[in-house]
Amino acid sequence: MATMQDIADKMGISKSTVSKALNGASDISEALQKQVLETAVEMGYTKTRRQKSTGKKVCVFIENMEYKEPHQFGYEILLGFRQMAEPAGYQVDIIPADTKLQKDARYDAFMLRQGYAGAFVVGFSLQDPWMEDFQTSRTPTVLYDNYIKANPSTAYVGADNYEGMEMAVAYLKELGHRRIGYLSTALGSYIMQVRHKAFFQALRQNSLHAESTCAATSFYLGQLLEKHLPRLLDMGMTAILCSHDQIASAALLQCGQLGRRIPEDLSIIGFDDLPFCAYTSPPLTTIRQDRIQIGKSGFYALDSLMNQVSIGTLLLHSSLIKRSSTGPAPGGDSARKNR
Repeated sequence: MATMQDIADKMGISKSTVSKALNGASDISEALQKQVLETAVEMGYTKTRRQKSTGKKVCVFIENMEYKEPHQFGYEILLGFRQMAEPAGYQVDIIPADTKLQKDARYDAFMLRQGYAGAFVVGFSLQDPWMEDFQTSRTPTVLYDNYIKANPSTAYVGADNYEGMEMAVAYLKELGHRRIGYLSTALGSYIMQVRHKAFFQALRQNSLHAESTCAATSFYLGQLLEKHLPRLLDMGMTAILCSHDQIASAALLQCGQLGRRIPEDLSIIGFDDLPFCAYTSPPLTTIRQDRIQIGKSGFYALDSLMNQVSIGTLLLHSSLIKRSSTGPAPGGDSARKNR
């Protein structure tokens, strides 16, 4: 790994000038700061070499996810991360990472300029500008529900979605369901792609009908509910799995308008176990992610990377939370046995 002296030698400037530029000193021009940062990134210089002199700072970048209130999905993830990082002596900054922030500076350059030793990245989509930077970044970085291949400076943490889907499908099969559909938001994120694949793998593992027409995806919730849900029902589906709880909750309401009783006529399962799931009508069966533990795992993986332990993937077990939105398949022998 490069040192400040290496950077100074390559640029033909003093080590003190490099230090000032990396720390944003006011007597160094913006153009020179930018040049020093770009050279540092190119040479593989990272803040992990400078923790003892600069203090221990890490950050959480968050996008496309609410996190400020206890009932919001990201709240417990950030809480779990802080519960591990702050007792270990780290300052944790929470940074909303909109597209403008990502376009204004390359990822490694931003981390150098701000003095962060590493980051936990939450809620990014595949189209985010920094997703390309993560492919070659040398800054220790852990991504929640995103996977970067073959970069020893990055790690992926999350729940085991394949395990969760298999548990849900096996449970529905046990209840007598043989025709199971799937509703999902568009496959513009890594995790939506994983859940889509996991659904079909779970069907095949349980020897159930697994044609592509069993699933529907859309950017628009209204299209899922008004077009694709009725189509799946017309195909004879007796159960619907959803890529997340918001779709499942909306499907409960839509089925009421369509005259379908839950769970007598149709069983519905969500994903994530958001706090409201226990209070829908009927309460929603769902696949739970332990968000506190995911946050803690995020710091565990980041701390490992910052200590040159190249963790690749860290997946936590999922669990199936059984509530009243699922029941025996209507009319089947297996269903009657499960009553």
